[in-house]
Amino acid sequence: MGNPTDLKNAAKTWQTMVEGNQALLLRKSGHDAGWWAERAREAGLKNDGELRTWMREEHGITGYAQYAVSWEMFGYPEFMLRDADELIDAQYASHPALRPIADAFLAWAAETAGVEIQMRKGYVSLHSPRRKFAQVTRANNTAVDVALRLDAPAEGRLDAVKVRPGDFFDRRVRLTSVEEVDDEVLAFLARALQQNS
Repeated sequence: MGNPTDLKNAAKTWQTMVEGNQALLLRKSGHDAGWWAERAREAGLKNDGELRTWMREEHGITGYAQYAVSWEMFGYPEFMLRDADELIDAQYASHPALRPIADAFLAWAAETAGVEIQMRKGYVSLHSPRRKFAQVTRANNTAVDVALRLDAPAEGRLDAVKVRPGDFFDRRVRLTSVEEVDDEVLAFLARALQQNS
């Protein structure tokens, strides 16, 4: 396996989402975040709530496109400025015994064609070119969960998870040691990737 701790080339951080939101704003409105921020300042808007109301009610701009303008005006949350290594280090800083479990999944993802790793503040998501198919999260002080978008019966190590309507990540494997990241678990990941590609 490759070096799972060198994630800068393999993992995308919040920058991916920032760029996506900026592109969405441009597609929806024909103007970039700088243009919108300038208009909002001219309108005397002082906080995120005022900005979002103004964009929604006066200009019909909603959802993720609003974030691009908010971040332009009010700055990015501190955790969004961290790189991939910093994000994963922070997730397991207080639980170093669980880090090898996450590293094993990152190594698999980095070596598997068609998988993109996206780092978040509290989890790592794995994406096919089509959509997200798995999420690796420290579940508690003793376990890491891998949530899967997988059409498979809940049996053996594959648990059913109660989810909200519209959430397709209703299968989970819970692991307490790196030895449990075996061929069976990696086969679940491979099937989820295949089904979502």
